[in-house]
Amino acid sequence: MPAPLSIVIPTLNAAASLPATCDALLLGATEGLVRDMVISDGGSTDGIKEIADHLGATLVTGAPGRGGQIARGVAAARAPFVLILHADTWLSEGWTMEARRLIEHHPTRAGYFRLRFRASGFAPGVVAGGANLRSRLLGLPYGDQGLLVARRTLEDVGGFPELPLMEDVALARRLKGRLMPLRADALTLADRYESEGWTRRVSGNLVTLARFAAGADPETLLRRYDRFRSR
Repeated sequence: MPAPLSIVIPTLNAAASLPATCDALLLGATEGLVRDMVISDGGSTDGIKEIADHLGATLVTGAPGRGGQIARGVAAARAPFVLILHADTWLSEGWTMEARRLIEHHPTRAGYFRLRFRASGFAPGVVAGGANLRSRLLGLPYGDQGLLVARRTLEDVGGFPELPLMEDVALARRLKGRLMPLRADALTLADRYESEGWTRRVSGNLVTLARFAAGADPETLLRRYDRFRSR
C-alpha cells in the first residue's frame, strides 16, 4: 500500500532552515508513512531549487503569501493526507505514531501539535503555554503548530484559504469541531519574538487577530503588520 502522507512546506528564503526541519521528518519516510514532500516557494533567492533537489522534494513556485503557497503545495501533493509544516519547525520524537493514530482511527479529523519554542527562559514557556491553551479551548491552533489533515477533509471545508495573513485562523474556523491535539511537539524558532520583543510580538499578534475576527481585510492587515514589525 502506498504511503498515506505528503509533507507540504511553504518557503521564502528558508533554505538555511530546511535541512534540519527535514531531518526530523526522515523517520516518517523510513517507516513507510511519508510518500512525498512538496516545497511551495514564494520567490526565494537563496538556492531553494538545489535544496529541493537534494531532499528529493517536488518544488512548486508562485507568488508569495503563505495561504496561496500552501494551497499550491496541497494541490501538488500525491498522498491522501497532508502534513503542512513551517520551514523552521521541527517535529519531536513520537510524531509518526501520532500521525498514524489520526490517519487510522480519526481520518476525518485535523490534528495539530503542541507548540514549543527553541528558546530558553520564562517568556518562551509562557507564550507557548498560552498558545496551547488557546488551541484547546478556542480551537485556534496557529500554523507554527503544524496541521495534519486529509485532502478530502480540506475539500469538504472549501480548501485551504489563499490569504496573505491569518490563513491558519481562517482554516481553523472552517475546521471547527474537527480539530484534535496530537501528543508530540512542534519546536519552532523564536527569532522574531526575540528580535521584536516577546511582549511586543504577542500584542501585535493579538491585535491582528482581533481585527481579522472583526472582518478586516487581510491585505490591509498584512501592510499594518509589516509596518508594526519594522518600527
